[in-house]
Amino acid sequence: MINLKRNEQARKNNIQRCKEKGIVIPTFEQMKHPEKIHAKTKDQLKQIGLWDVNPLNLFRISWKNEQKEFGGGFGDVNFVEFPSSLTGVKAKIIGISGKWFPTGAHKVGATFGCLAPSLVTGNFDSTWQKAVWPSTGNFCRGGAFNSALLGCESIAILPEEMSKERFAWLNKLAGEVIATPGGESNVKEIFDKCWELKRTRKDVLIFNQFEEFGNYLWHYEVTASAVAEVFEAMKNSIDPNLKLAGYISSTGSAGTIAAGDHLKEKYPSCKIGASEALQCPTLLQNGFGGHRIEGIGDKHVPWIHNVKNTDFVFAIDDEDCMELSRLFNDEEGKKYLLKEGVDEQTVAKLSAAGISGIANMLSAVKLAKYYELNEHDVIFTILTDSMELYGSRLEEMNDKYGKYSELDAAKSFHKSLKGQRTDNMLELNYQDKKRIHNLKYFTWIEQQQRELSELNAQWNDEEYWNSTRSLTGKIDSLIEEFNNEVGIL
Repeated sequence: MINLKRNEQARKNNIQRCKEKGIVIPTFEQMKHPEKIHAKTKDQLKQIGLWDVNPLNLFRISWKNEQKEFGGGFGDVNFVEFPSSLTGVKAKIIGISGKWFPTGAHKVGATFGCLAPSLVTGNFDSTWQKAVWPSTGNFCRGGAFNSALLGCESIAILPEEMSKERFAWLNKLAGEVIATPGGESNVKEIFDKCWELKRTRKDVLIFNQFEEFGNYLWHYEVTASAVAEVFEAMKNSIDPNLKLAGYISSTGSAGTIAAGDHLKEKYPSCKIGASEALQCPTLLQNGFGGHRIEGIGDKHVPWIHNVKNTDFVFAIDDEDCMELSRLFNDEEGKKYLLKEGVDEQTVAKLSAAGISGIANMLSAVKLAKYYELNEHDVIFTILTDSMELYGSRLEEMNDKYGKYSELDAAKSFHKSLKGQRTDNMLELNYQDKKRIHNLKYFTWIEQQQRELSELNAQWNDEEYWNSTRSLTGKIDSLIEEFNNEVGIL
């Protein structure tokens, strides 16, 4: 769980480091409601770029950043609506957009949820320890960025086959970058490297997104709040009879899907769906394999996944995701979408969906078709990042398949999007959920040395999850106390 016991000496070291570097740490409440950020900080942000390595950008860890590369303030939650003209279903599908976070991906939030509590309690000492961020992509990017903003050194670990953009950016920011064998599905190799670092180095602290409850808590609080805010605004402005029918997230580290736990408390009819790659159907079939939906990780069930609360599993063909990445971003694809009746405003926003975001959207389409949802139903999903982070993948496809044509666009649109069916999905009953939960044993008990009693508590005791969900106010109080001792504001 999240350790909030104090190490006073390390805490003093962190306070001194923050004084020297001018660091103020935001609260969860300010990330949900940036209007509560100090006026002085907002004024200073007018002189700061979105991706600048500046501690002030900690306050831009929010779904509500103004869509500006430099000097932006805050507004409403950023999202993209995928209309019926595009999806072919009557239900409204909304993707909350991570494009306007620093680093271009929402993982800066998850990594903040892991690192900040450790800093303000002194369980991590920024003056000599290095924060290790194992990941299949955006988590190590977010971790390296937050480490730099919070005055820490970092080590990023990710598979060698991830996109060139990830490695190029990390090499500029992280103190060390370690490439492990394989690609998206090779999570165990990342874990093995973490154990090697634990055995051979005393100056490291591992922040493993797949077991860090700070990841779970950040999404449970901040991402769920963003979704609920958009939904309530839609009810007020469009239709008071709207129903929140579903929340879809790729399983990944099981941080983002935790927002569904909060949404189901607020909207009990909401179904939580886990999206994964058909080429590696771990939840659907206890399967394995490699795939091209970058950033979602697989071949195991994350420790922080509240499986008992998950209602559906969707397996998405990575070929469909790659086809649609071309359709949404190539000029020929855009022209074809306009020809098919998709409005210009929507077409202009589709680049906000990265590869995993496209997979999430396709899972939402499957859910809408399965339940025969109508125009009064809303499904929310997450666009973790945008295609700006995958330009090299588009270039690789152009090199491999040739210039994208109108015929290619027609195929992508009618096969990969309109052709989605309700195959390769499962509505989970009690035994299905227990089967998936039991898979945790082989990764987390046999390999990663977690306690069997805790695994059983995750299934049998709802208080296990509530004990984490109740920590937000205490963490915010610890952050405020820490900031007061730093004394900058």
